[in-house]
Amino acid sequence: MPNRPTRNTLPGYLDLDFPAPPATRPYVIVNMVMSADGKIVIEGTEEGLGSSDDQRLMGALRTHADAVLNGAETLRKSGSTPDPGTRELRGFRKARGLPPSPLGVILSRSGKLPLDSQFFTAPDFQGLVVLADTVSDDLRAEVEAAGRPVLTVPAEDVVPSMLRILRRDYGVRLLLCEGGAMLNGALFDAGVVDEYFVTVAPRAVGGNGALTPIRGERDASVADTRNLRLRSAVPNSQTGEVYLRYDVGTRKA
Repeated sequence: MPNRPTRNTLPGYLDLDFPAPPATRPYVIVNMVMSADGKIVIEGTEEGLGSSDDQRLMGALRTHADAVLNGAETLRKSGSTPDPGTRELRGFRKARGLPPSPLGVILSRSGKLPLDSQFFTAPDFQGLVVLADTVSDDLRAEVEAAGRPVLTVPAEDVVPSMLRILRRDYGVRLLLCEGGAMLNGALFDAGVVDEYFVTVAPRAVGGNGALTPIRGERDASVADTRNLRLRSAVPNSQTGEVYLRYDVGTRKA
């Protein structure tokens, strides 16, 4: 067993075991940080919500993933990288026979992406852009010219198609999604989220426009809700955060 990184990784995310994935898609986990009143952004970004401990936990989850998925809005607002964050965590992956960083994946329905961002310019990880087939030829060509491979999927079947191809063609067994809210909502709506990790930060954001971790394009009904089974809840007395892990069940009857 590879040596553990020396810094604290409460609550033991390096030692997690995940089930084998389904035959036709990866095992999907979602990881988010939110305020105590359920908001995931302050002035348009999640920066400032999570502590350095939360950042280390995010990196620890990345050590298990074959790919890290972000939506286009997250890339535009906060940037996107699948890097676990430290040399120790990258070494932990390498000792387990994995590349230092997971595959980075960006999903976009519009094709309007910041092509000068780190996701496109960093040489230290592999990246993939998934575009809906409604993206114009000109925009698709611009994205392709930025240097990352581009995968095109049907607009009416974006999530299932993307997951099938990631599993079949890229060997992705564990997919970690880190938002944003609309992408999380699309994954939940498609019924493909297996586990949900959330850090609750000891802050109250307020306001009437801040996003929650899971957002859809329509109002939810009782029938749309999903049952969650709490796997663990670990408080951090130093930061005031609580780290929650849930199994995601079926839609409520």
